[in-house]
Amino acid sequence: MVVLPTQAMEQFSLVKNSCKATTLFPGIPLIDLSKPDSKHLLVKACEEFGFCKVINHGVPTEFISKLESEAIKFFSLPLSEKEKAGPPDPFGYGNKMIGPNGDVGWVEYILLTTNPGFNYQKFESVFGVTPEKFQGAVNDYISAVKNMACSILEQLAEGLNIQPQTVFSKLLMDEQSDSVFRLNHYPPCPDLQELHGRNLIGFGEHTDPQIISVLRSNNTSGLQIALKDGSWISVPPDQNSFFINVGDSMQVLTNGRFKSVRHRVLANSSKSRVSMIYFGGPPLSEKIAPLPSLMEGEDSLYKEFTWFEYKKSAYKSRLADNRLGLFEKIAAS
Repeated sequence: MVVLPTQAMEQFSLVKNSCKATTLFPGIPLIDLSKPDSKHLLVKACEEFGFCKVINHGVPTEFISKLESEAIKFFSLPLSEKEKAGPPDPFGYGNKMIGPNGDVGWVEYILLTTNPGFNYQKFESVFGVTPEKFQGAVNDYISAVKNMACSILEQLAEGLNIQPQTVFSKLLMDEQSDSVFRLNHYPPCPDLQELHGRNLIGFGEHTDPQIISVLRSNNTSGLQIALKDGSWISVPPDQNSFFINVGDSMQVLTNGRFKSVRHRVLANSSKSRVSMIYFGGPPLSEKIAPLPSLMEGEDSLYKEFTWFEYKKSAYKSRLADNRLGLFEKIAAS
């Protein structure tokens, strides 16, 4: 069993168990991307939840299993070996520390850029040989998931009657796209039974700042999303499907019509959880503002900003902060 080094539990955040949070929620929108009505169902899911599960996604099973195998191989190494690929500055291996502002979680991770020219030299000493197998698995997976994400974004544009339909997807397809990829490992936490009805936070509550996130995990529970009323629901795991998150930038582009979903991960007492997340981001210089075609005479809820400005601001914040708050327009009283 792979565990992180034992430290005082007090440094980690705890949350109380609740009925909704501990019961797997069956109402997550399930969307078959091969069906003709998928674009309308995607729009509805992004409006109501900011979240959905998709099937018939077109990502080859071999790409998923190959990358998961490589990830498990890496995370099973001794900590001293893994740390040779760290720290994440900004890319590389990280352990417990999430971001620069004091957030911690029961998690270890690899953070990578999706730039195909990324230098994997950090991983050479870890894998003992050139990390070509790991790099190849990452690149194959990212390429397939990026294509799926762009297809979803084009369906969303079509469902919103926006022209051109590439208005969102072109931001990810741009050579300067600032997208990132993350492999998370949540080791089992056998001490959970001693927490007396409370749960240990693996990754604290937050929204994703990018446009869209594409998540896949193994068959271990832990992911939770917040509903509009603020209550938390547990998402049933499904290793064969993908989960789609609306990000803060998409919320702005749609002038609040789509909501970026607040989510978190709880630690598991007995099973290891591995997740892979593609965060589709625009180029750093891209201006983010509500699309005029979606305004319909409404006022903009947000000030215009570049992705670089928002990313810089988000990096200075804590996970749970309302990052968009600084960029909202204050209504005249």
